[in-house]
Formats: sequence, C-alpha cells, structure tokens
Amino acid sequence: MTCRANLAQRIRLRPTGLPDLGWQSDQAFTFRDPAGQLHLTQTHALRRILPSAVQQTSAFLASALRAALERAGDLVPTEILQSETDSSTFSGELWLRHPRIDPISYPWEWTTAQWRSAAELTLRLAGQAIDAGWTLKDATPLNILFVGARPIFVDVLSFERRDPHSSYWLAYGQFVRTFLLPLIAEKYLRWPLRATLFSRDGYEPRAIYQAIKPWQRLYPDLLDVVTLATLFERTGATKPGPSKLASTSDPDLATHILHKRIARLGKQIRRAGTRVRKSGWSDYGQSATHYRPADTDDKQRFVKAALERTRPARVLDIGANTGSYSLMAADAGAKVVALDSDAPATEALWRTVEGGGQQITALVANIARPTPAVGWRNSEQLSLLDRLEGKFDLVLMLAVIHHLILREQLPLAHIAGLCATLTQRWLILEWVPPSDPMFQEWLRGRDHLYGHLSENDLIEAFAPFFRVADRTELGNSRLLLLLERTNEDSTRERAARA
Repeated sequence: MTCRANLAQRIRLRPTGLPDLGWQSDQAFTFRDPAGQLHLTQTHALRRILPSAVQQTSAFLASALRAALERAGDLVPTEILQSETDSSTFSGELWLRHPRIDPISYPWEWTTAQWRSAAELTLRLAGQAIDAGWTLKDATPLNILFVGARPIFVDVLSFERRDPHSSYWLAYGQFVRTFLLPLIAEKYLRWPLRATLFSRDGYEPRAIYQAIKPWQRLYPDLLDVVTLATLFERTGATKPGPSKLASTSDPDLATHILHKRIARLGKQIRRAGTRVRKSGWSDYGQSATHYRPADTDDKQRFVKAALERTRPARVLDIGANTGSYSLMAADAGAKVVALDSDAPATEALWRTVEGGGQQITALVANIARPTPAVGWRNSEQLSLLDRLEGKFDLVLMLAVIHHLILREQLPLAHIAGLCATLTQRWLILEWVPPSDPMFQEWLRGRDHLYGHLSENDLIEAFAPFFRVADRTELGNSRLLLLLERTNEDSTRERAARA
C-alpha cells in the first residue's frame, strides 16, 4: 500500500464529472492495495478509493485524528474532490487529492538517521491512532517521504478502526521486518541500508540469526525479534490467530499493552540507529589539502554570486558531500536536493539540516550508477533519473566531473547530455585539470586516455547544450564555470541522443 510513482504504467482514466487535474501526465502506480489506487500528476497525487473502502476512509478523513496529524505536519494533507453533481463519490468511489511531494525518495536512498526518523514517525502515529480508536495497519518505510529533513506519512488508507479489546498490533511484524531488522543488520553485520532495494518486505529474522555471531543472539535487543522469532519458526508450531493471541475483556489493559509494545520498539530503533560512521569524504572539508583558504574563499564567492544572479527556486547538488554549497543554495531561497554516494557524508548533511530547518532533501545516491526502477515489471518505483530530470532551475556539479571521467570512464559528451536533461537553465561546474593532484592520483597510468583533457575539450563537449555565462580560475588551477542552457527543444533532442 505504498505511495510511490510508476512511469511505466500510464493509465488514462479521468472520470466523468471530475475537474481536469492534469490527467494527460497521469501515472497509475499502485495496484497491490485492494482499497484503492494512486495516480501522479505534475502537481498532485490523486487517490482513487474503491467502493469497499469508501465508508472507512471517509470516517478517518472526518476524524479528529486525521485533523491533528495534518496540523502537526505528520500526515500528507488531503482534499476530498467533488463532482459536478456535488457528490464526493463517483460510481460509488471516492477521489482524494494530495499535494505532490518532490523529490520522491525511497528507503534504500536514506541515511541511518533518516531511517530512524521515519521509524519514529511511524511509531508515533501508531501510538496516536491507538488513543483515538484507530490502528495503523501498515508500517513500512515505503509509506514515508521527506520534506527537507522532516518525514511525512503519505498513505491515508493505512488507518482503520481498531478492536478496543485487542492488544495485537497487526503491523508489528511488518515494522520489525522493514524498519528494525535492516537497522540491526547495518549495525551488527554492516549490511548497507541500500541493500533493502532487493527485499520489498524487509528481512526475515532467520536471515539475521544465521549471519550474526552465536553470542550476539542473546543480546537483549536481538533476543525477541531475531532469536526467539527464529526458534519459534523452527518449531513449526501453528501460531494462534491475532484475536485468540491478544484479546482481553479490559479495553484499558489492551491499550496499555499496545503502548508498551510500541515503546519497546522505539527503544530498539533508537539503539539500532544511533551508530555514527565516519569516512574519508565525511571529513573532506577538514582533510582536503588541495584547497588553500584563498581558493575556498574564491570558490564560495563565485557560487554565491552565481546564485544571486540566477535566483533558482530548485537546485540539484550532485556530489554534495557534507553540503556546504547545498546550504548556500538553501540560504539563497532554493529548495535543494543533495546527492552523494557516501552515506556518512550525506548523514552529516542531514543532521545539519535536521537542526537548522533548511529545505534540503539529502539522498544517498550515485548519479553515475543511479537507483534503477524496481518492483513488479520494473514499474513500482521510479528510477532516480526519472525523478530528477527537468525538475531544477540550477544544477551544481562541483569537483565531480573528474570522478565521472576517471572512475566511471564516462565521455565528456555523455556527461554534458545528462546535465542538459537535469537542469532547465543553469549549471555550475568545477573543472579539475589533469595537473591537479586528485586527477593524477586517479589517472593510474591512463595518460593516453585522459591526460590530454583541457578546458577546451570541456567547453566543446558542453557547447551543444550550454553557453558560458561566467568563468573564474582558482589559485590551484581549478576552473569554475557558470553555464546557461541554449535552445531547449534542440537541447533535449541532443541530450537524449547523448
């Protein structure tokens, strides 16, 4: 019951009586949920509620719980659409509209701190639902998006009325598999969170049990969710149904038990998700020796002047590292998407944004090896490029091109073509010449392939898509360029061919 886009499944089904909401770009992208479907337009997410779920969905939308969660910013806002006959249903269906949240991100692109933040939001919503007479029947990271550093729950169909006598949380197992066990696997086994790309329903306890050390199986935080869960499964015993397992005649006792279970999960999430890692790139700002203070000052002045000149509303920072220039763009008024393949560096940026409130969405992603489209027929989750193309007024690519050339062996023309599909107008580039120490370190005897590259080669490769609007050379011989897109139609065509 996820709220994720699917470009591959395009369905034209604008119902009679509903206003024109951009159906020409509509994508249907949920098909697993028997209660409804979600469709994405350029500006909104439209949710179709099937007749069997209309009554309960309407009750939740009319509830004080929904109003409180929206006011707090924890639940995506919902508008009930009216037809021309002033009815909120069409052929027994209900249609809802949510604001579109960009960028769409997936759990396998989150840092550990983001994962923990999304888990804590899910538990908080589950607890509030219990007190209000509801229950959260789905507890998966796929129901969370991020607005800057803040997680937001986006699936209103995940709420249903709860039995006041039941102390069983239906979504407990899903929460453990999809939220808790991946954090445990990262902490104890060094399994990266991005590996969850290949496990839609999370990890099974037995997979963790078999991989950890024998003495770790007795750790308090692993005993119930890993060891006992695996041993119980091995016995082959038939589990009693939820109603028999956790039913009581005392509603207050049932509520107390539920809250205790959720509180324990919260403690386990906090302990599993507190590991702070370091890498060479997370300390790059302090350890880099190929920038003198004057070079850094000049680079910052150039980027700041370019931001003042271009005044972008949306910025993509590729290779953001710990986010110095993402923060600069946000301070200039832009909403920023910051990408870096180094998880500790991205986590450092996310923690900065969490404390400062800037409109920066930080994702662990490699533009040279972008997250692919995945799911059934590769159609349930969008590829990274599908989510980024054409969404930005300005793209920052500072000290990135030499990575793409030397580590990914990408031709300059192909890099230029990619940049042309990402930005609508402006591009700030930093060119690192072959004489640079970092370039030489990665050249590795391939002088005949890359040692001759020059500024002229860069300009020639980007000329079909961009013109040079500004230029400066740093004291360390690195070059900064502000590029502006040329004719849009021809640029798009050339970029597609590249």
